[in-house]
Amino acid sequence: MTTSRSRIGTKLSLVIPMHNEAEVLDMLFARIDDVTGLLGLETEIVCVDDGSTDATLELLEERARTDIRLRVLSLARNFGKEAALTAGLDSTHGDLIVPLDADLQDPPELLIEFVQLWEQGYDVVYGIRSDRASDGVAKRVTANGFYRVFNKLSDFPIPADTGDFRLMDRQVVEALRRLPERNRFNKGLFAWVGFKQIGIPYIRPARAAGNSSWASPALWRLALDGITSFSTAPLRIWTVVGLSAAALAGLAAIALIVRVLILGRDVPGYASLMVVTLFCFAFQMVAFGVMGEYLGRLYQETKGRPIYILRNSQL
Repeated sequence: MTTSRSRIGTKLSLVIPMHNEAEVLDMLFARIDDVTGLLGLETEIVCVDDGSTDATLELLEERARTDIRLRVLSLARNFGKEAALTAGLDSTHGDLIVPLDADLQDPPELLIEFVQLWEQGYDVVYGIRSDRASDGVAKRVTANGFYRVFNKLSDFPIPADTGDFRLMDRQVVEALRRLPERNRFNKGLFAWVGFKQIGIPYIRPARAAGNSSWASPALWRLALDGITSFSTAPLRIWTVVGLSAAALAGLAAIALIVRVLILGRDVPGYASLMVVTLFCFAFQMVAFGVMGEYLGRLYQETKGRPIYILRNSQL
């Protein structure tokens, strides 16, 4: 049963991580102005520059001098989108908080529906990418595979084809801020905290300008962070693999005993022995790699370094 809310006196915070987005800034703020004018909410725009090497930071600071809604945070280096988004969420003052991509693949116009559903009592309203034709085939296939694998392994599945684009009530953001881990996988954390959530499908457009900062290695690292942060299944799998291998080895030993001692047949086998040995060695290396992923993340957490460092900010 949802409880109705009123937007009267409510403040909206937009959180926009940025890395080399100078080309799209004018279009982004024009679209935001159109939407916020229709919403009629007091608005703050928190832009987090994540170590840009183009004119992004300079253009943001210039705009902030005339736009009182705009607050600019500059990270000391490129910490990555998850850290930049965390920095933005930590600095918001609004009652409603919306992470937004700067490239306009998250349509700001969807905020109207987001706020309407929040008024109906939902604490989180997220966008579902119902059409990803603007993404390449490889990215669509790998993204679909990731969601399937993650949701099979994790105790806290995330809705398929969702990103960070969502509206969150202040109580949700305060819950997120209490989570201490350094290796952040925000889509998983958004699902883990719970609250009353609902999704809205939308067609994901192409980037308005510029090129994506996400390369395949970075996406791979993010996928590993997500799986290892929310599931120990990869570790448990190797217990099953080990027991299965032991069972097969026992059966093979029995077969060899029967063949040599009972049937009296010679057992040649240098080639087959090498194949089995190398196969088992490969299994061990993969198992060590999985354990290494978890140990590496444990090591990062125990050092207790901050998720991000601000170089300067306009708060």
